[in-house]
Amino acid sequence: MPRPKTRNQGKDKRPWKQGVKGDFIMLDEFKKFIMRGNVLDMAVGVVIGAAFGKIVTSFVSDILMPPLGVLLGKVDFSNLFINLSSQQVTSLAEAKAAGLPVIAYGAFLNTVIDFLIVAAAIFLLIKQVNRFFPAKEEAPAPHLCPYCKTEIPEEATRCPHCTSELQQG
Repeated sequence: MPRPKTRNQGKDKRPWKQGVKGDFIMLDEFKKFIMRGNVLDMAVGVVIGAAFGKIVTSFVSDILMPPLGVLLGKVDFSNLFINLSSQQVTSLAEAKAAGLPVIAYGAFLNTVIDFLIVAAAIFLLIKQVNRFFPAKEEAPAPHLCPYCKTEIPEEATRCPHCTSELQQG
């Protein structure tokens, strides 16, 4: 004798697969979204970009700015600041340790140089990529019927939509 059918027989009993309001059907949609190629490419780009940013920061603060500071009179750019308090301090680190308000324009200058180097590198990269992938030629504008504005072949003498006679030329 066959078993009586239950209400859930044949249905997937996992709640995240049922699709009932309030269940986790969104999990499948999220998985599909994450596994799309452009999302993975973007994630890789963010990770590589963060690593590149660290390299540029190190280049600016450890390699570029020290010789530039020597050329400009032995100036340490990372230690340039304006003290906004009445207490006298000799270095930015000392001011920060004392909790004094300062404008650290030397650190800002380093950050601006970081940004300019990253922007230049991205500009050069995109310029090279565009050189390898030339711009696609744009399609000519479609020929439209002057009466009904339907797209028609260039050689047409009569509009197939409104049957108006078209002037050649």
